[in-house]
Amino acid sequence: MNIGERLREERVRLGFNQADFAAIAGVAKTSQFNYEKGDRSPDAEYLAAVAQRGVDILYVVTGVATPQVVEGFTAVEDKLVNRYRTLPQADQEAIHRIVDAMWELSSKGKE
Repeated sequence: MNIGERLREERVRLGFNQADFAAIAGVAKTSQFNYEKGDRSPDAEYLAAVAQRGVDILYVVTGVATPQVVEGFTAVEDKLVNRYRTLPQADQEAIHRIVDAMWELSSKGKE
């Protein structure tokens, strides 16, 4: 996935159409279209403007999501969650099954 595709993904995630997103960023709709198509690259001013509306700029530029810090998480829990988020969907589903099975076994022992 390239920068344009990730930019489009973020725009859609935030619920904007191209015209509204372009207005937020201070560019023409055709510029937005060209960014998403990969014909042009956005500049720093554009990226700063869309970041203020919730775009994960690190993800758009590098493909790596910005780690989310959750209050109350230990460093180990934070590391676990952030690694989980980078796994493919099938692997995440496998982890769900494993954790559910472990929880079932441990909760039976407490009865």
